[in-house]
Amino acid sequence: MRITLLQPDLYWHDPVANRATLEERIFNVAQSTDLIILPEMFTTGFTMDARAVAEPMNLTTFRWLKQMAAQTSAVVTGSYVVQEGGHYYNRLIWMQPDGQFDTYDKRHLFRMAGEDGIYTAGSDRLIKEWKGWRICPLICYDLRFPVWSRNTDGQSHEFAYDLLLYVANWPAARRTAWNTLLQARAIENLSYVVGVNRVGTDGNGHPYTGDSSIIDFKGDILFRHADSEIVHQHTLSLDELSAFREKFPANLDADSFNLSL
Repeated sequence: MRITLLQPDLYWHDPVANRATLEERIFNVAQSTDLIILPEMFTTGFTMDARAVAEPMNLTTFRWLKQMAAQTSAVVTGSYVVQEGGHYYNRLIWMQPDGQFDTYDKRHLFRMAGEDGIYTAGSDRLIKEWKGWRICPLICYDLRFPVWSRNTDGQSHEFAYDLLLYVANWPAARRTAWNTLLQARAIENLSYVVGVNRVGTDGNGHPYTGDSSIIDFKGDILFRHADSEIVHQHTLSLDELSAFREKFPANLDADSFNLSL
């Protein structure tokens, strides 16, 4: 699978500028791709002013994602602020080229910024099949919670996914945790892990170093880039993943558990 990561500096509370910039970079990608990954809250930066920036479903950003997916023949995914049913969500959209889509609402809301008092938490993981891969997209603070990220349903020893994604606005102050936990999630889940973050400084004065990364199933860093904007393409091998899982089936010794929400 060929994936494309976009690590931008985001304009604060300016969806028009962010969509325009990201669109230009997407269309300047020289080679075809299967999956395009954008950061968390890619239209605004990580904001608690949901009332000012939220969009209903099926409006401007949703339609933009649909257009990007159709024109690139790739899945496009990332999160933005959605208002639905009187609630605000930090919602990831998984948009396919044919216009079919799924959503994932961030489960673990970052209480240290007050996110839990403004947004409504999700209750279900999303796992999608695409081009022969099973992919689980999660959002930022979810990275700190290994049970939610675990590569099983808790009862069987079968793998739930092959690729674990984290879209994020993860600040520079905690970059060591970001880099360490991405590798940990790959090792413990025998899976590729991709983390896509932003750079620059947001409207609250918080700096971001990016450190967008691709980690393989052994925890080896295949790609990491810090401190500047970048568009990066990388090809992942399902054959190599399957061969390693067959050689090192640690999943067969995993503990069973029940997850209560």
